[in-house]
Amino acid sequence: MKDALKRAGILPWVLLAIALGIVCGLFFPDWLIRVFVTFNELFSQFLSFAIPLIIVGLIVPAIADLGRGAGKWLGVTAAIAYGSTLFAGFLTFFVAKATYPTIISSADSAVSLDDPTANSLSGYISALEIPPVFGVMTALVLAFVLGIGLSLAPRGVIRKAFIEFREIITELIAKIIIPLLPLHIFGIFLNLTAAGSILDILSVLGKVVVVVLLLEVVILGTQYGIAGAIAKKNPFKALGNMLPAYFTALGTSSSAATIPVTLRSTLNNGVSKPVASFVVPLCATIHLAGSTSKITAFAMAVIVMQGLPVTTMQLIGFIMMLGVIMIAAPGVPGGAIMASVGILSSMLGFDDAAIGLMIATYIALDSFGTATNVTGDGAIAMVVDKLAKGNIGEVTESAESFVHRAEFDAETYMETVN
Repeated sequence: MKDALKRAGILPWVLLAIALGIVCGLFFPDWLIRVFVTFNELFSQFLSFAIPLIIVGLIVPAIADLGRGAGKWLGVTAAIAYGSTLFAGFLTFFVAKATYPTIISSADSAVSLDDPTANSLSGYISALEIPPVFGVMTALVLAFVLGIGLSLAPRGVIRKAFIEFREIITELIAKIIIPLLPLHIFGIFLNLTAAGSILDILSVLGKVVVVVLLLEVVILGTQYGIAGAIAKKNPFKALGNMLPAYFTALGTSSSAATIPVTLRSTLNNGVSKPVASFVVPLCATIHLAGSTSKITAFAMAVIVMQGLPVTTMQLIGFIMMLGVIMIAAPGVPGGAIMASVGILSSMLGFDDAAIGLMIATYIALDSFGTATNVTGDGAIAMVVDKLAKGNIGEVTESAESFVHRAEFDAETYMETVN
């Protein structure tokens, strides 16, 4: 039983935290609720401190690696992956725009995600603050400036330092933030239940889950329809060959940990070995269409529930930036949502409670988004293989740094579950 929980990763703990939070919120006394309010306040302070560091630590080496990749096929693959990610985000945006006014009623829209105990209860420690070193937008701009600069400069000490800093940040996410998330989520649902608003919120989220899962089917169908047309292969057969990777990702919730199965499934689709060996590890890092769809769907649900004054142009900018953030997301379970927390707060105005709920719902469905990500990698490999006929040598030269990073993410994932 213990080994099974280790292999399953964080998901069982998140589901258990949600269930216990709902049950305990029905009978916990106020003084005990305040204990978890205190933890949530401290954890939120630490998370706010860590977010700019996460942005810099992940984005700088990711952009530096992209810029220094050998040959044009790195740019071609990255452009296709980014286009696929944007397609998933904007498809979700338009579907949510069309359906949410119908499936989320006016009563649901009145649900507040603010701290439900704010008027009667507070944490035991209220004076402690952990200010971030710099703001989120400063971190984003700094990351782009440094990343682009390092991509143009010769490899040296600074680039190596940022690669090591990325490892530190990935360890921070895998060893500290992710393990503490279930307790944070427990406190959130404990508060929501004590305030009597949990049923309304779960009703809304249940409807959004149905939309998200249907969108995953549409996204994969579109990806393989396009890839099949370009590669002149049967899209249904190609998608069927990727099912082992899909179901493996459902179990691991990690694109990096699924690479061996994704690679074997991609080869079964007739993709040449050099192209598959390049595209699969690269896309395990930069192609997160399913994750982008989930984050966009739940973010728009929170906006509707809270009545946030977010404009269409803000959401468009958010989706385009989210596609860039996904490139930097580490391959550990929950890495994508942790990498996107900064723009959720800075670009959409989400508070701690809204971000906590986003993290909980994302991780609860993490395996489905990951399965969509890795399955879509196979479609990209088919397209690149068709475009790269006669240029396989150039593709092979581009693989080295991304294979190394994917291997590191896979090792981090294994350390997380073990």
